[in-house]
Amino acid sequence: MSTGIIKEIFTGKITTYGDNCKENKFDQVWETAAFKTPVNRSIFLDRLGLKGDEQADKKHHGGVDKALFVYARRHYEEWSRELDKEVKPGANGENISVVGMDESDVCIGDVYMLGDAQIEITQPRRPCWKPARRLRDIEFAKKIEQTGRTGWYYKVLVPGEIKPGDVFILLERKYPNWTIEKVNDVLYKYTDNIGLMESLCDVEILPKSFRELFMKRMKGEQVDDTRRHYGPNI
Repeated sequence: MSTGIIKEIFTGKITTYGDNCKENKFDQVWETAAFKTPVNRSIFLDRLGLKGDEQADKKHHGGVDKALFVYARRHYEEWSRELDKEVKPGANGENISVVGMDESDVCIGDVYMLGDAQIEITQPRRPCWKPARRLRDIEFAKKIEQTGRTGWYYKVLVPGEIKPGDVFILLERKYPNWTIEKVNDVLYKYTDNIGLMESLCDVEILPKSFRELFMKRMKGEQVDDTRRHYGPNI
């Protein structure tokens, strides 16, 4: 079992970028708090996230069940190679760049001690258009889905101070068969496997939005992810 260590912590403020007079849609106005900066000190993690951190789209990001977004640092070597340009940690808007763990060895429902805080994995991050616009790669959200390099969210059970170098200490593993990698497989690879969707829906902590998505698929309804993948202007 891998042991994760906080390499970097990131926080950011809501900022507006772009100019609607520009012809290139990548350069048109958009708002995000994903351009985060490193925090090289102890910082308080409460039930809504890191002190001083913000989210521009609170419908899809942030909140109690998405208080902390963690991303495996090693993925950036792969992104840099595959996109043929340097992609640095923080480019996905994560709060924590972690070494020693990734989607293959953490499970939905895992409870960890991290610094003085206690946290629980709630779901993988469903990629959206904002990192794609940041990296100027229109297909980036789809590439995240295809590779399974999504990162994952935590809810905060017990608030507390955390800092770079803190270790993720596993306290409880409720669903050992449901790694974040396997949840991603049901979301993006085995989209017509009713048995897997039904089994995943039995996981108590599974988000309501995921259940609703699987219900639509099991009924044969089409799910349009165009806006999530490409945003309002692309």
